[in-house]
Amino acid sequence: MSNLVSYLFETNALKICPDNKPFWYTSGKIGPYYINTHFLYGSEQDAVNLLKFIDSEKENKETLPKKVFEQTFNHYNQNEIYKNVINEMITFIKENINVDEIDYISGGERRDWFFSNIVANILSKPHITIYKDLSMIVTDSTFEKEIDKSEVKGAKVLHIADLITEASSYIRAWIPVIKSLEAEIVWSTVVVDRMQGGKEKLETENVKSLSMINIDTSLFEKALSMNIINETQFEMLKNFYENPDETMRNFLIAHPEFLENALASDEKTAARAKLCIDSNLYNL
Repeated sequence: MSNLVSYLFETNALKICPDNKPFWYTSGKIGPYYINTHFLYGSEQDAVNLLKFIDSEKENKETLPKKVFEQTFNHYNQNEIYKNVINEMITFIKENINVDEIDYISGGERRDWFFSNIVANILSKPHITIYKDLSMIVTDSTFEKEIDKSEVKGAKVLHIADLITEASSYIRAWIPVIKSLEAEIVWSTVVVDRMQGGKEKLETENVKSLSMINIDTSLFEKALSMNIINETQFEMLKNFYENPDETMRNFLIAHPEFLENALASDEKTAARAKLCIDSNLYNL
């Protein structure tokens, strides 16, 4: 998986903050990394372009699955990073699941489709495209033919996603939609697990959760050994993984100028810093 680790950093899918300059999150908290797994599509710009394409075609639910597949298939044949990521995912699935047991592959709106459509095609499995409004379209593996939803009854489904955090999308939408078809999600495969309880939640739903990369100390150690990050960055990442709030609280106490500079910075940063102070998120 060393190639995948390299791609995470090369595409900025995993972006680590410079020394002593953690990122501001929309919550008003701070942290040492950002994750945008869909950048593994090849680059940030490539990913943004596909999202824009999806949004422009989203009103046509019946035709969108094929159009998204065509976009990802063409990109797979043109972009080396994306092709290698998908090939690694295919290998990972085959190593962890008996592919013959998979009846359908599903993917949820929108970022799951960066991975689920092309994988379904390569593995010759029909695909269930799930929308946020809990509607779905079922197609064959070529995305040419729509399949009657009644045919999904009793099926074992592999759900493919870019990222799992707390599994809220699974609980709210993906699992109920598949259950409504009288089928079940048996496996979940994601590129990145943020290690924030999602896997455990899926296990309570009898879903086997498989991740190609975990955001944990072993990943940071690998990045350090590859000279992608330095010792200072590694220490902050390791401490953040073990206790995020305490680590960032200690940082703010040790660097009081960080909050002051943020309040005097651009509008977005200042708003997040003010939220942090007003909500007393770190009990300073």
